[in-house]
Amino acid sequence: MAVIRKKMWTGYYELISSGKKRYDLRLNDFEAHEGDTLVLDEWDPKTQKYTGRKIKKKVTYVGKIKIDQTFWPEADIRKKGLQILSIE
Repeated sequence: MAVIRKKMWTGYYELISSGKKRYDLRLNDFEAHEGDTLVLDEWDPKTQKYTGRKIKKKVTYVGKIKIDQTFWPEADIRKKGLQILSIE
């Protein structure tokens, strides 16, 4: 299992650390697998510095989508974007 370190902006960090946000949406520019550990380093975009806080989370599911998927027209995706829903 891999350990993956990523920067996370302050507001989103707070949501994850409180347990309200139970997902992370990222650009698919790295490999992640179920069982990996995601280390999120809090980043303050105002000061452009790390705050020193970090949180570790276990990756339980990795879903990937490409722009050429067949569910929705590409023009709609570009116009409206995508959303991810956290469900219980």
